[in-house]
Amino acid sequence: MQLNFPHLPEVTSVFSQFALHERLLKAVAELKFVEPTPVQAAAIPLALQGRDLRVTAQTGSGKTAAFVLPLLNRLVDLKGGRVEIRALILLPTRELAQQTLKQVELFSQFTYIKAGLVTGGEDFKEQAAMLRKVPDVLIGTPGRLLEQLNAGNLDLSHVQVLILDEADRMLDMGFAEDMERLCKECENREQTLLFSATTGGAALRDIIGKVLKDPEHLMLNSVSQLAEGTRQQIITADHDQHKEHIAQWLLANETFDKAIIFTNTRAMADRIYGHLVAKDVKAFVLHGEKDQKDRKLAIERFKQGSSKVLVATDVAARGLDIDGLDLVINFDMPRSGDEYVHRVGRTGRAGGEGLAISLITHNDWNLMSSIERYLKQQFERRVIKEVKGTYNGPKKVKASGKAVGAKKKKVDKKTGDKKTAAKRKPTAKPRANAPLASADGLAPLKKRKPAAE
Repeated sequence: MQLNFPHLPEVTSVFSQFALHERLLKAVAELKFVEPTPVQAAAIPLALQGRDLRVTAQTGSGKTAAFVLPLLNRLVDLKGGRVEIRALILLPTRELAQQTLKQVELFSQFTYIKAGLVTGGEDFKEQAAMLRKVPDVLIGTPGRLLEQLNAGNLDLSHVQVLILDEADRMLDMGFAEDMERLCKECENREQTLLFSATTGGAALRDIIGKVLKDPEHLMLNSVSQLAEGTRQQIITADHDQHKEHIAQWLLANETFDKAIIFTNTRAMADRIYGHLVAKDVKAFVLHGEKDQKDRKLAIERFKQGSSKVLVATDVAARGLDIDGLDLVINFDMPRSGDEYVHRVGRTGRAGGEGLAISLITHNDWNLMSSIERYLKQQFERRVIKEVKGTYNGPKKVKASGKAVGAKKKKVDKKTGDKKTAAKRKPTAKPRANAPLASADGLAPLKKRKPAAE
């Protein structure tokens, strides 16, 4: 039986350079993909060759299509009934899994390939029923997938392609053991693709060593990608309260469709959210302590535009794909250049313009300078007269851009305490006519003055 799809748009000449099945190229044209992004241009040809890949790319770089298209290309011509799961896409959050499912369905719209979703926050029995129908592509989060596996509802022994998306975040969320277990269940796989927003640390290197075979490493967190459609500014502030005044001024005076305010802690996110609500700003807050229902509501309202402002921590917002995001405010400076790229990479997408503003106190200056060096560029310095403070940056800076500070005190290696220079006590000068000590070391007895009569 053949699939007939009348009135299909012409395939774009640029995407046709890839050795993709014609039905996938039709979907690409239908979705009006003009040209591949750098990550797609780099990853798709290698993935089509069957290579294992380790890809470091920011949010908004088009990485989902970079692994979905080669995956579907492998499955599109498979013959036989749907009797086994052929591919597993592992992701850290329910929201990201839902977004990926939507992408898979759009790219496979002219094929018979079916996809299923297994995440927390959904009915367990309904998911088990879906698994009995055996989707070609299974998309899910580690915790719920293991629950279905332990319940005997899931067989991954026939998986050909395993994809770990946002692998660094899954590790941050404590899923290392779950990831390893699921990878072992896919022991007969032929290809593994691992994507992360950051270069990660020892935990990521460990998982890479265990699950990838002779991988090609693609680094696509480039400065040119980040700066292309986004203005990057810093505004100096005296303290956190001053930062709040600046943020409120920006929300009231900048022209934007959607804005995210990033903080480093849950407590600060809640504080800013409370102050915004008190000022009648329609906002939502997103962090790790929010339950699934609140998270879902916040994301849906933000995407739909019923609220224009989202206050979020890095971990809670990782992987969110928000159309029309044109303002990012770093209330707290991110702790690394990779995290900065991940935050700011959300704005200025698809050739649009975006604005990223970092609020900098004297405590943030050196971190900001480090990120400038990482990106090999200098942020635009901006002054807003209406909310100008007294701090304008350090009086003196080093060649690195960091502030010139006081000399570091020496540290006692034994105690770890900072040493202070020992001050010599001033020696008391002998008083005139003071009695001298006797030979036995004792001072002579003083004579009593006769009492006045």
